[in-house]
Amino acid sequence: MGAWLTLVIFLPAAGAIGLWAVRRPEAVKAAALAITLAELLLSLPLWGSFDRTTATMQFVAEAPWISRFDIFYRVGVDGISLPLILLTTLLMPVCVICSWRAIDRRVKEFMISLLLMETAMIGVFSALDFVLFYVFWEAMLIPMYLIIGVWGGPNRLYAAIKFFLYTLAGSLLLLIALIALYFEGGRTFDLMKLMEASYSAPFQFWVFWAFFLAFAIKVPMFPFHTWLPDAHVEAPTAGSVVLASVLLKMGAYGFLRFCLPMTPHASQLAMPFIAALSITAILYGAYMALAQDDLKKLIAYSSVSHMGFVTLGIFVFNVQGVEGALLQMINHGVTTGALFLCVGLLYERTHSRMIGDYGGVARPMPVFAACLVIFALSSLGLPGTNSFVGEFLVLVGAFRISPWVAALSALGIILAAVYLLWMVQRVVWGATRPAVERLPDLSWREAVTLAPLVGLVFWIGVYPEPLLAVMHHSVEQVVAQVGRESLPDGAHLLVRWIAGGGAGPGVVPGVVP
Repeated sequence: MGAWLTLVIFLPAAGAIGLWAVRRPEAVKAAALAITLAELLLSLPLWGSFDRTTATMQFVAEAPWISRFDIFYRVGVDGISLPLILLTTLLMPVCVICSWRAIDRRVKEFMISLLLMETAMIGVFSALDFVLFYVFWEAMLIPMYLIIGVWGGPNRLYAAIKFFLYTLAGSLLLLIALIALYFEGGRTFDLMKLMEASYSAPFQFWVFWAFFLAFAIKVPMFPFHTWLPDAHVEAPTAGSVVLASVLLKMGAYGFLRFCLPMTPHASQLAMPFIAALSITAILYGAYMALAQDDLKKLIAYSSVSHMGFVTLGIFVFNVQGVEGALLQMINHGVTTGALFLCVGLLYERTHSRMIGDYGGVARPMPVFAACLVIFALSSLGLPGTNSFVGEFLVLVGAFRISPWVAALSALGIILAAVYLLWMVQRVVWGATRPAVERLPDLSWREAVTLAPLVGLVFWIGVYPEPLLAVMHHSVEQVVAQVGRESLPDGAHLLVRWIAGGGAGPGVVPGVVP
């Protein structure tokens, strides 16, 4: 299956090259849709053939690349990366379909950018060589920059340059960490060997903070989030969907793949700081969302809040928290991507994103209104929907280290209910405004775009076991890797407050199965 995984990674890039020979815009769209659908179908056997009883890497493929420096083409997946790959392959056909009418200039270049970005994103989740990972990581930057800067809104150049500079700064720090690990980890870029190596506490400290800044910018964590609202507002709908659903997950994936296994000692010491930033992001993002009049900005700030649950779950260092964080990464990709799709559908009809321009949309667009309400209820974590399961697990994991941390985080769920239900009330219900009373409801193309996301909201919400079974052993291994090093005497004082004073010397609160 290693060759199959390689095919999954590079099919979109090969399709992008083939698109250069297609001239008519309609044919370009049809070809791009066919490629992304084929990619989705090719990724499904990875799910069916995945061994859920082990944490080892599967479908591994390896070939020499730059042998002089021990750089290989080395790819594989585990229970952490597989769900994110499938999320990517599911959403890319959705992005093509939602751009069918919204993108009416340079259609070929837009579709090529989407396909190249799909290869880069799947490559990030599959790479087992640090240099290969870095190449894919950087390759994502250019297509996203073009999607925002060429096909975005009036302030697209400002948003694109801001996005580029923020992420480039993080990438440079990641490169420094890469070089340091190469020399300290035995002159290898093999991620599996680098994870198994032991590093001194001072070395872990500096490498951790290089990792942290690189990944925190990508998440983005508070206070590195300021590029995100601008990028979302200016990006076309497909750009916002990719950005929210997949690109933000790269940072959280980096924490799981690099920080916890390679720098466990430094991760333990940083836990109070990151927990504080996560809680701040949860509350600050929700509060800012409550103040927005622009639908896209509201969803963008809600992303900051929801990703705060992800980083909190990762850094409580127990299976419940990490599984909840990983599940919430999938849930956020489904729900927030769907909300951006809904905003895009409204914008295509009215050319306005302002909440005040709507009202009573349920009367002319009942199917659309039903979908918007479902995704809003999912986003606020209503029981029976996907986000409830992820947030519940994160709160359980947080409660195991400190009831206060769990209580403060839960306030974000209350605020989410406030700003999402208030948004729904103003957009969907009430008297129908003259500007929206003749809006057409969802076409078959638009309904097909939203239908699989509606299905995932309820499938994960009612029966999350298939996803949890895939990720469980890999999550257990990551938690065990963090717990293999205990804090030295005295250092526990730094983290003790977060556990309510219950941790003894050399014990890290939360590092339990």
